[in-house]
Formats: sequence, C-alpha cells, structure tokens
Amino acid sequence: MNFEVTILGSGAALPTSNRNPTAQYVQCNDRHILIDCGEGTQVQLRKYHVHIQKINHILISHLHGDHFFGLVGLLSTLHLLGRDKGITIYGPEELEQIIRLQLEVGGTKLGFDLQFVSLNGKEERLLYEDKLIEIRTFPLSHRIPTNGFLIREKPKERKLDAARFEEAGLSLTLIPRLKQGIDVELESGEIIYADEYTYPAKPFKTYAYCSDTIFDERIVPYIKNADVLYHEATFLNDKLERARQTFHSTAEQAAVIAKQAEVGKLLLGHLSARYDNGLKHMEEASRIFENVRVVEDGETYLI
Repeated sequence: MNFEVTILGSGAALPTSNRNPTAQYVQCNDRHILIDCGEGTQVQLRKYHVHIQKINHILISHLHGDHFFGLVGLLSTLHLLGRDKGITIYGPEELEQIIRLQLEVGGTKLGFDLQFVSLNGKEERLLYEDKLIEIRTFPLSHRIPTNGFLIREKPKERKLDAARFEEAGLSLTLIPRLKQGIDVELESGEIIYADEYTYPAKPFKTYAYCSDTIFDERIVPYIKNADVLYHEATFLNDKLERARQTFHSTAEQAAVIAKQAEVGKLLLGHLSARYDNGLKHMEEASRIFENVRVVEDGETYLI
C-alpha cells in the first residue's frame, strides 16, 4: 500500500508562473486526502493526473485565501462530473457558511452531501480513523486560528511464516493473535511464540503538515519522530523581522523545528513570490538539518 504526497501548490499568497498557492494531495493506504485548496487547485489536480473523484477528505488549515479560494470551484466541478458520494471537509467553523453561501447565491445544488467538521485552531485531537489510518489536528501560531495536520498509518500486523506454521500443524485459530504479536499458550501448556511463526511488521509511517505559522517550538511534541514533515518557509533569515510581523517562518527556523522533532525528512514550501527558486532556502536549512528538500509544484514524495 502506498503512502505519498503530491505537491499541487508550493507558493505563498501571490501565485507565480511556477508556484500555485498551497494545496497537497495525500494518498495513504487507498485513502485520498486533499490538504488545503488554494486558487487553481482543481487545475493542478488535472495537470498532475490525480483522480479527483477519489478524494473523500479535505483538510483546510485556515481561512487565508491562498489556502481555500479553490474549494468552491473544486466542489462545483465534482458536481458537474456527476459525483454522488459525500465529502467530509475539516476546517474553521466559518468555512461552512462561506461555502454554502457561495453555492446558494450561484444557484448550485450539489448532487452529493457535504459534511463539515469544525476546527478551532486551539487543540490537538483526533479527526478521523479507520482500520488503516488516522488523521489528527494540532494548533499552529498564525494571525488567525490555524491548524496543522498529522496523517498516520495504523500499526501493521506481523506477517505469518506460512510454511513454518503449516509444518508445525498448528490451528488456524491462532493466526490472528500471532499476527498481532501475541504469544499463545496451548492446552498442553506449550507456548507458541509469535516471533517464531511471524515476520516483523513493516514500520508504520507518519506525515506532518505545518501550514502557516510563526516559529513555535510548542508544536514539536505533536510532530515528534514524523517520517516526513512539511513546514512553511515563506522567508529566508535575512527577512526574519518580516517573518515575525506576518507570523510566518524562515527556512532556518523550519530546520530547527525538524531537528528538535527528530523527523526523518523536512519539506519546505509556501515560498514568497519574491524568490525565483528555493536554492537559498535549501542552503539555509541544510546547515541545521541535513535531509531537506524545497518542494516544487508537481513533485511526489514517498512517506
């Protein structure tokens, strides 16, 4: 099963010819999630060959336009394509009113249900879980209430050593417990050890998404040991005061967070339109955290 993220938009508030506003598509164990939906996101989804009808969860970090102005257009397109399966949208409380009003004044009645889950940008909590994944939110520090997101695989079962199990002539009823790593005592008193009849489970992976935020070490516990961390890096450190004034981060500050959280890889995005490329961001961050990339529209990263 795949766990990967496709960058649909890597820029900040002002779109450029190379960078759309923020949006990301995450595929995790056949769950299809859109994170933020800046202007033009539906075009980017088509451009990078994402099957938009598969999306069933949309996470909106906050109500600055470069993170949600593309949402009503995407929903309208899904309707025109004949969608009848509902979508759950997680975002600030006011988002539902904004979207429903836009649809209403345009005379659009969607052919599918919208379910809104309100976020307040003040707490860490579980938003969704099933047998394979969970989605959590945590607070970020920006000019308005803003949410970070954590997408995590559920721990996987161990894999049965079928040949050895069959050779031992054991009952099939033991398999579920052995695959969970549980040793089993037979009526005879014999202990069947899980690690003798199963292979270790593959490690479960975690993707952390930190949208617009000032440098804030309080987020470190929420993202600790994530395999991949996306963290905004709107500015370079020579614009540190501007970053503080606008409640954004620099590439160096994002790297400090990644190092403190002991993540596996750092992805930098949300670059200001003043930068032609991310080379200096990469150079600045890599002095502190080695495994770093500056994302570009259309790139896909395995988690």
